[in-house]
Amino acid sequence: MNALKVALYILVYPGFLFQSGFSTFLEWLDRKVYARMQNRRGPMYTGWAGILQPIADIVKLLSKEDIVPAAADQRAFAFMPILSLAAVFTAGLYLPVWHLRSFNSFEGDLIVVLYLLTIPSFALFLAGWFSVSPYSLLGATRVLTQLFAYEVPFFMAVLTPAVLAGSWQISKIAIFPWTVAGHWWVIPIELIAFVVAILALQAKLERVPFDIPEAETEVVGGPLTEYSGKKLAIFRLQKDILMYVGAALVACVFLGGFGALPQGGDQASIGVLGLVFGGYLGGVAGLLLGVVGLLLKTTLVVFLLSTLRAACARIRIDQIVRFSWRYLAPWSVAQFLIVLLLKAKGAV
Repeated sequence: MNALKVALYILVYPGFLFQSGFSTFLEWLDRKVYARMQNRRGPMYTGWAGILQPIADIVKLLSKEDIVPAAADQRAFAFMPILSLAAVFTAGLYLPVWHLRSFNSFEGDLIVVLYLLTIPSFALFLAGWFSVSPYSLLGATRVLTQLFAYEVPFFMAVLTPAVLAGSWQISKIAIFPWTVAGHWWVIPIELIAFVVAILALQAKLERVPFDIPEAETEVVGGPLTEYSGKKLAIFRLQKDILMYVGAALVACVFLGGFGALPQGGDQASIGVLGLVFGGYLGGVAGLLLGVVGLLLKTTLVVFLLSTLRAACARIRIDQIVRFSWRYLAPWSVAQFLIVLLLKAKGAV
């Protein structure tokens, strides 16, 4: 029975099928919101209101010819899409979307998720590097440069709620605002870190205005210029799942999480606010409320990312580095110091 539960967890919910399906829905939502904000319509004809368009795009790529450049390192060229997809998929398994068991929740799983979400950027860099194309090499260099710009602010921002909760376990961080002790007020206190996390996540996803590595008007397709067919489809799916996992992680640590009672938890310690807003219940009710919380809160974060994308124009690589170290890093450090002062004074 335990083996069956693990298999369903990995393959169905919150595993590969759910992550693939929900991430393509988020891509459709992002494209529709982005189009509406530009007075366009976006996807329309494939499925209801074009909702199946992202799936159709991936299926079309899977049917295309898969070409590998003669000068490229063929093994590394083929392995990078698989590595990036495996990393984001595994990271998604650690999100507390429902009942947490010992095999996927432990003290320090937040660090593991942050580490796994870093791997796709390195895989993208290596994909461009092993392609041995001038466009790919330039795009790969930009990927690595941008990584060093946004990664520290993103880590600092996400670790701020961890310091408040006094834990590196995602489920405990998520449940912290809804305890009987009345810590719900920490959510608005983390506003600076939340803004930094949203901006840094936008950069991690390489979306406007931080789509510098894939700037079509400058470096064609960036590090993925030489990719086609199945490999490009895997990279496309990986980016969709990365958006889902990144948005869900931000929603989980900043917006009170979603899911059922963590292992060893009890409703008495969580209180009414936790049951209403956090969605921490057991059984079928916990599953349904956890799914609804996951859908709503993650969709909200993606909507913010889409709004930011529609409101901005692309910036240069030197501008993202300067913006990250001049603004994002100091903001995240300031938020971190505020949290440390609250902890030192015993307010939390």
